[in-house]
Amino acid sequence: MALARHSSLAVLRHAEFRSYIGSRALFILVLNMQATLVSWKVYEITKDPLSIGLIGLAEFVPAFLAAFYSGFLIDRSDKRKVLVLSFAANLLLTAAFALVTGQAAMAWVGKQAVLVGIYAITFCSGLARAFSGPSSFALVTRLIPKEELPAAISWHSTSWQVSAVSGPALAGLMYAKAGITPTFLFMVCAMTVALLASLRIQPKPPEPVPEGETMLESIRQGFRFVWKSREVLGALSLDLFAVFFGGATALLPYFSDEILGRGPEGLGILRSAPSLGAVLLMIWVTIWPMRSRQGQYMLLSVAGFGICTICFGLSTSFWLSFALLFLSGVLDGISVVVRSTILQMKTPDEMRGRVASLNSIFIMSSNELGAFESGITARWMGVVPAVVFGGCMTLIVTAATWLKAPTLRKMEY
Repeated sequence: MALARHSSLAVLRHAEFRSYIGSRALFILVLNMQATLVSWKVYEITKDPLSIGLIGLAEFVPAFLAAFYSGFLIDRSDKRKVLVLSFAANLLLTAAFALVTGQAAMAWVGKQAVLVGIYAITFCSGLARAFSGPSSFALVTRLIPKEELPAAISWHSTSWQVSAVSGPALAGLMYAKAGITPTFLFMVCAMTVALLASLRIQPKPPEPVPEGETMLESIRQGFRFVWKSREVLGALSLDLFAVFFGGATALLPYFSDEILGRGPEGLGILRSAPSLGAVLLMIWVTIWPMRSRQGQYMLLSVAGFGICTICFGLSTSFWLSFALLFLSGVLDGISVVVRSTILQMKTPDEMRGRVASLNSIFIMSSNELGAFESGITARWMGVVPAVVFGGCMTLIVTAATWLKAPTLRKMEY
């Protein structure tokens, strides 16, 4: 009875939702551990910020190209089946990373071949992500009653952030203590458990679709919905440009090693800092949700994110840099909560796959393509000026959105 009375906990009484949250949390944990180790390995081989940025490009290109088809497929398929298959693909790719990054591979084929292998597996990982993210988004509403959706969204976001906190820190610690191959083998085991947990979810057949609708027309319908929904378009666009310019995460291996002198353990701590801040924010809004002025809060939080990015770029203190990344995570968490709630509440069930795929394009453009942008500007300007420039551009984008998008600024739900 106590569980049922607390709306944020009541959603956990649904066994399928618990299996979904558990499997997704492990999946995100592995992805974040993987990103930390791969970025460090590439930096260790090349000592070049641009090479780190190329990881983002290698992941973005296939994910972008496949995203349009994945949305169409998810809306017409068993969503649970698509999720399970994407988990299985990621399990194989994690095992491939374990092989290519090991000492044996380095000694046998050499550093350059290992680097090519990392980029190739990352390319395949981007392809798998084009299906895992949208199918996960589309599946949530099929696991719980509609009235419990806000609580489910809170758990959805919080579990993601907890894994994003744990992943980099655990990867850095395990790499320092045990080495890269045992760490990847741990990730293989975690992905196996995630796959088994996802199999506990019952099949979820697709919603009815218009007869005779072609794939091209279906994709157009998704674009039309996003374009006509000004709040959805505004929230996605703001996140795209703000994080595209303002993300410093791609250059953290350089900051941890060259500026702050902390190596891979420091990298794990720094990568965890934004997600740790976001987790605490998620817990806060789960207990005390935002009741009004959500649009204003989102815009102000993105502006604060830009300021934190500028200050981080100028910092030479490890713990000050950690604090700034932590605060940027708190502020980014506000944007994530508002954007996720808008998308889940405003998207019709029959279009969730396509809208989720478009959302993934915006997210990947801001994160993976943003990592490439960071590498390019770091090569051109230098690492510190590139981060400061990105933070300034985030402030400019936010100011322009505040002035030009009054419906987003005034938005409430």
